[in-house]
Amino acid sequence: MVNQQTGTQAVDRAAELLTHVVEAAAPRTFTSLVEQTGLAKSTVSRLLQALERHRLVQRDRSGVFRPGAVFALYAARHGVGNDLVELAMPTLERIGARTGETINLAVPRGEAVVQVAQVDSVHLLGTTNWVGLSVPAHCSALGKIFYAFRTLPLPTGTLERRTPRTITSRTELERDLATVIRRGYAVAREELEPGLVAVASPVRARDGAVVAAISASGPTARITERRAEQIGALLVTEAATLSSILGHTARTEGAA
Repeated sequence: MVNQQTGTQAVDRAAELLTHVVEAAAPRTFTSLVEQTGLAKSTVSRLLQALERHRLVQRDRSGVFRPGAVFALYAARHGVGNDLVELAMPTLERIGARTGETINLAVPRGEAVVQVAQVDSVHLLGTTNWVGLSVPAHCSALGKIFYAFRTLPLPTGTLERRTPRTITSRTELERDLATVIRRGYAVAREELEPGLVAVASPVRARDGAVVAAISASGPTARITERRAEQIGALLVTEAATLSSILGHTARTEGAA
């Protein structure tokens, strides 16, 4: 029984060390790991050696520890995007259940916005499969998020007019992006397609960088200005929850 408890304790301690190394914004020193865990130096040294043997952590020439080759291999085989979609799906499904509208997760790709996951609307009207589609950033709520928080560089050329309501003035776009930053979500009302309204909010990584965005979209008949405000508030809350899963906190945002 004692041996079983000792073995479990060793696994817990090794897992704690590994978590500290993987979640750190920078490589960790041996001393910092000893101080954070409160374990004896000999115990930390022994556990780190075991993690190194199994390629879960690696020590560079300066002696600091970073995630090992196993994590790089996993990322190469599966891609970060797949992990993000898997982590985000419960959030997307919750928002879909609350709003009944089409919910999308998007990431920046080059200078475009690509939607990588979707929860379909419960309504037939306004249902479109956006997954894999690239949309112009300046006239989509998702794109405005990436512009506002500087994930994408602001466009320098002519802004394409997709509808009579598309913003084509750089000055007007910057004014709209200032509003996005102030309230925490973006709205595109009939700017991409006539009759389509979308609301979006940012998803942040541990360092505070905006790495994705979540949107809810539907027809103007359902998403009035008042309802867009309500959806925006919901998206801000749910996107913050997803961001926390990715390791982001208000403290790390402030540090960034």
